Amino acid sequence: MAVFKYIRLAVFMALLAVGLLSLTVQAQAPSVTVLEVKGAINPVLADFIKNGIEESAEKGDAVCIIRMDTPGGLDTAMRDIVQSITNARVPVVVYVAPSGARAASAGVFITMSAHVAAMAPNTAIGAAHPVAVGGEEIDETMEEKVVNDAAAYIRSIAESRGRNADWAEQAVRESVSITEAEALEMNVIDLTASTLDDLLSQLNGRTVTLIDGSTVTLNTAGAVVNETEMNWIQDFLYAISDPTIAYILLSIGSLGIMAEIFNPGLIFPGIIGAISLLLAFYSLGTLPVNWTGVLLIILAFGLFIAEFFTSGFGLLFGGGLVALIIGSLILFQGGAPVFQIDWWAIFAVIIIVAAFVAFAAFKVAGTHRRQASTGREDLIGKKAVVRQALGPEGTVFYKGELWSAVSESGTISPGEEVIITGVDGLTLTVIKKEKE
Repeated sequence: MAVFKYIRLAVFMALLAVGLLSLTVQAQAPSVTVLEVKGAINPVLADFIKNGIEESAEKGDAVCIIRMDTPGGLDTAMRDIVQSITNARVPVVVYVAPSGARAASAGVFITMSAHVAAMAPNTAIGAAHPVAVGGEEIDETMEEKVVNDAAAYIRSIAESRGRNADWAEQAVRESVSITEAEALEMNVIDLTASTLDDLLSQLNGRTVTLIDGSTVTLNTAGAVVNETEMNWIQDFLYAISDPTIAYILLSIGSLGIMAEIFNPGLIFPGIIGAISLLLAFYSLGTLPVNWTGVLLIILAFGLFIAEFFTSGFGLLFGGGLVALIIGSLILFQGGAPVFQIDWWAIFAVIIIVAAFVAFAAFKVAGTHRRQASTGREDLIGKKAVVRQALGPEGTVFYKGELWSAVSESGTISPGEEVIITGVDGLTLTVIKKEKE
């Protein structure tokens, strides 16, 4: 029995030692933060990357990896991301992945700015020519200035990282694109990696220089990977920053306000409309919007509301429909494809709004044509019975009440029916009812 007791104690001590050793190894293992970037580059995404890099530096990560798949985005947001990478206190790796991903337009600048640039197989990079956004027309001179500025900017970034500055400038001026194999051969990127583990393996031992001039040797062997995604608030703000979503929110908000004006006291449509409008204006503030289009859409709904309260014979409705269609088409006109409204959304919104306004206008017109059911107007056209002969003055009986009355049809005998044609104070004007 004593032998078994010592064996159990030995096993326990061995397990305890293994556990302590594993905790020590885990504590000493380097950590890596991976920021997932998929979609258009906008201010919400720029804030997410900035915060992610700062938190990675505070945690003492060996490296911060931005795994990216983007069709491009806003110039201002792209420059904010480049500044965050350039001024980072932790080495930043931009990894264009997974297979099938791309780093287009603004993505080229971001990839070029990384301390280490990597791409997965079957990926592409390029097409960084600036695109006029917001629907504005720019002359040839202004376009040349914009292109020259972008070309100088990306050339400066590429040279600072020791990459192919000539190709980078060509990507801006001529919108050229290349595969990951071509990018590696042309010194546009530093390496290709099929998986994240492969990337970490190739990063281990590489040396990079931070903004303060310090040299850092990457230690990513056996690193603990922390995948970081947007929280639910960032996800929500990023989702509504989509042009189609912004357009739908603007339409829902306007419809809700219209419904509340058409039928005051419903409350719910007004609340939904107000919230949707506020979210729409937030979204539009993050997008390259053509404000002429916004004003045309607002004008359209103003004309629709005016149709409810005036006899416009459909002219206000028609004008509003034209303004809505034109405003929808130019809301993001001239921008990159990533900042265009889906055609199905425009078609659906126009059909729904037109149907709602037509229905509401029809109901309002019916209400205007309907005879009043309360007040003195309710008496007009109703039948009464003569109680005291009208010659022409007398009394009539209507709904349990006696009224003074004046006949417009001469003398009318008691018991005969009359039609009320007018009301003057407490005196009714009547005419004799013709016999059928």
